[in-house]
Amino acid sequence: MRLARARMHDTNHVVLVRLEGDDAVVLAEESAHVAADVLREAVHSGIDLAGRGATRVAIDDLTLLAPVRHPGRILCAALNYGTHAAETGRRAPSEPTLFAKFSGSLVDPHGTVVVRDADLAGIDYEGELAVVIGRRARDVDERDALSHVLGYTIANDISARAQQRADRQWWRAKGSDGFCPLGPVIVTADELGDASGLTIRTTVNGTLRQDGMTTDLIFSVPSLLAFASRFVTLEPGDVLLTGTPSGVGVAMDPPCFLEHGDQVEVAVDGIGRLRSTIELR
Repeated sequence: MRLARARMHDTNHVVLVRLEGDDAVVLAEESAHVAADVLREAVHSGIDLAGRGATRVAIDDLTLLAPVRHPGRILCAALNYGTHAAETGRRAPSEPTLFAKFSGSLVDPHGTVVVRDADLAGIDYEGELAVVIGRRARDVDERDALSHVLGYTIANDISARAQQRADRQWWRAKGSDGFCPLGPVIVTADELGDASGLTIRTTVNGTLRQDGMTTDLIFSVPSLLAFASRFVTLEPGDVLLTGTPSGVGVAMDPPCFLEHGDQVEVAVDGIGRLRSTIELR
């Protein structure tokens, strides 16, 4: 099934919906509390995501938002595609290399990535498959890892390459506000399984930059989840970005970074398209 967090045009309420063709079935409504997150609350409470729902609305009457509002963790895998490791001239890692972003990094589908270009430079894209956790995971076995997955969505790991080179930690290079566009929907794991064999394509202003497949993942989704859960407890609504294929701007000759007004689109088979506009201030 396809799940989304959305704002209803008539009431301005934020709801969790299940998409069915041109319609959406409303499953739950997000409270007005500042820390509210309708997806996390629904999964924690065990709501029937396949249920009938109380209301049916047209998708055209909704604005899709980032599927998760306040994930406790956004973990990201670095150098997890063989082609990307090769284009950077680095060896493939012997175990997953993970770093974190913050909930303030999230940007809605069709949203704007606002960058303070006086502080950050060399802005780049990284189209990625993202995993959304559906069940608490701690010290899980790789063979059981997928049972903890709610589904999959699309992410763009926006990166400031100048700061990534300058810093030992990547918190400002990859964790700045707006550096994680996410969405537009979550496709549940019963449809995509371990998400192997999916194509990931990134375009900038309509020009193809990345064209990879998840078969090139160095560490699979189950492997990443098992590894991460050895160190942190993954909770429902947490997000794991699985890495990017080759074709990033910094690896081009000469490097080709994002500019003000650029339109970036990341497409993943079976999920959809995540579009963002770049605004440099």
